[in-house]
Amino acid sequence: MKNPEIKVTETKLLSDNWYILNKVTFDYQKKDGKVESHIREVYDRGNGAAILLYNSAKKTVILTRQFRLPTYLNGNKTGMMIEVCAGLLDQDNAEQAVIRETEEETGYRLKKVQKVIETYMSPGSVTEILYLFVGEYDETMKVNDGGGLDAEQENIEVLEYTFEEAYNMIESGEITDAKTILLLQHAKIKNLI
Repeated sequence: MKNPEIKVTETKLLSDNWYILNKVTFDYQKKDGKVESHIREVYDRGNGAAILLYNSAKKTVILTRQFRLPTYLNGNKTGMMIEVCAGLLDQDNAEQAVIRETEEETGYRLKKVQKVIETYMSPGSVTEILYLFVGEYDETMKVNDGGGLDAEQENIEVLEYTFEEAYNMIESGEITDAKTILLLQHAKIKNLI
């Protein structure tokens, strides 16, 4: 259902080099009935999925570390980020995508995952919906070393921490990625580990 108080009047493509960047002009009707015209740039990179892999017997989690240029350009001295496994949906549904990404990035082949929540991570400028999952892993599910796909120029380090170590890395500032913080907090609240 469309919002009758919003009317998009123009969409201008600014870039489709990596993903889609549009300049959108729209009219917004305020509560007092007055209409204001707004212009915003909107980045559409597609929707994504992320997963916290946990092992309840060992009380561990699998995370990844990789270089993230935007963080480097905005003050992260190394550009390296510790994160949960994540990726774009591409043509898959969220569950299929997160299972695919888990194997590509971490080397673990999951058969079952549990959806936690859908969230907009940066709704002021990015269209992406991020689907968050948890999934239990054990050593029998390890089918390769992970590390990502060469075709996607991924260079991903697979990390295994105790849950407490990972959770404490939020407070120490070693983990600053929002999706990772949300999933670690979910695991803590739900006593998954």
